[in-house]
Amino acid sequence: MQELHDTPLAPLTTFRLGGPATRLVTATTDAEVIAAVREADDTGTPLLLIGGGSNLVIGDKGFDGTALHIATRGFSLDGTTLDLAAGEIWTDAVARTVEAGLAGVECLAGIPGSAGATPIQNVGAYGQEVSATITEVTAYDRRSRETVALSNADCAFSYRHSRFKADPERYVVLRVRFELEDAGGLSAPLRYAETARALGVEAGDRVPLTAARETVLKLRAGKGMVLDPEDHDTWSAGSFFTNPILTDEQFAAFRSRVAERLGDAVEPPAFPAGDGRVKTSAAWLIDKAGFTKGYGTGPARISTKHTLALTNRGEATTEDLLALAREVVAGVHDAFGVTLVNEPVTVGVSL
Repeated sequence: MQELHDTPLAPLTTFRLGGPATRLVTATTDAEVIAAVREADDTGTPLLLIGGGSNLVIGDKGFDGTALHIATRGFSLDGTTLDLAAGEIWTDAVARTVEAGLAGVECLAGIPGSAGATPIQNVGAYGQEVSATITEVTAYDRRSRETVALSNADCAFSYRHSRFKADPERYVVLRVRFELEDAGGLSAPLRYAETARALGVEAGDRVPLTAARETVLKLRAGKGMVLDPEDHDTWSAGSFFTNPILTDEQFAAFRSRVAERLGDAVEPPAFPAGDGRVKTSAAWLIDKAGFTKGYGTGPARISTKHTLALTNRGEATTEDLLALAREVVAGVHDAFGVTLVNEPVTVGVSL
């Protein structure tokens, strides 16, 4: 287990932002992870868990405590059952499942970060969410001080949310189990219209797994959502805001604001979200509020490829990023009465 002191955390995040940690520990086994967590808990030391760093916004002052970088490895396929260690690189794991001819996560290709983060955020994209295939999460319970196995139902998954996100101080994900599908080399039924259009098929159709994965990677790359050290549009946390979910009453008020601002002929995006609720598009809101691709003049700007991504152009600080985020939130609320919620986890700072 490697230990460093006063070490910058920026290199461990996709934003490349954040000050130093008092202590940085890198764990490569579950036992090392548990030992580091227990030590922090026993001494009352603040603890920050870092996987792939793709969903973190760390303050410029850094983190006064122990930052635990989970770098465990483990990929195991038994028939259609996939077991991943928390530190496995997610996009590599997806590629390996496609090579093995198994469907269920192929449309989650190219998403940066580690496998252990996927159940926390209930990671989803292009019509798939990990909650559809996760059967069990093995985690260290800091309250009971023991390793526990949580079923899919125990995880309380919802849109970009889970039991782990709701109670972030309790569980440390160690391993994740998925149940995939052998569909003879074909993908799961395509649920996302953009993906189906790009493949020239109808929603609900299946396509070869490799075609589904490659298409998603191309779509993501076109939006700056595939990591590239040379492309500052990818120095981000991907989608910075979640898509708002509104009650029917809230959505009616929102539509009225849209009509006032953009005209009666303009209909905002609307997707059923169950229980009398409607999901709309954060990217649409941002764009229609006047924050177009490339918006900004400072070192933190909206991506030139996608309005939902806030980016570090190379010399930004976390405060630069937060100033831009606050400007976008305020502008969208002023225009449409909808409050955007940040998707990345903030450490030592807040919007």
